[in-house]
Amino acid sequence: QVQLVESGGGLVQAGGSLRLSCVVSGRTFSRLSMGWFRQAPGKEREFVATNSWAGDRTSYADSVKGRFTISRDNAKNTVYLQMNGVKPEDTAVYYCAAVQSYNPSTRRADYDYWGQGTQVTVSS
Repeated sequence: QVQLVESGGGLVQAGGSLRLSCVVSGRTFSRLSMGWFRQAPGKEREFVATNSWAGDRTSYADSVKGRFTISRDNAKNTVYLQMNGVKPEDTAVYYCAAVQSYNPSTRRADYDYWGQGTQVTVSS
């Protein structure tokens, strides 16, 4: 089975930066499409960003476009979410997800594997 281990969450001031990491094991990383999702208290888990199997295509939620960047390093079996210019509304538990598919999805239900989540808290 695929295992995802996340790190990098924490407390950050509004306007600051944070980088989340997700290390993947159990499958050939280059054959997995990846996604980041987040869930704020009392809200549904929502799409943040995706990165395709080949790493050639990315997508972002409108709320984070221009501020967050998803990337992958196949040599390290790791996907990253670089968060710049964070806002209080970015406060949430962030989840890394994977699916053995050429194309990623923005839909939570399409992902087969999930990390444990890492808390990001943005102070105002």
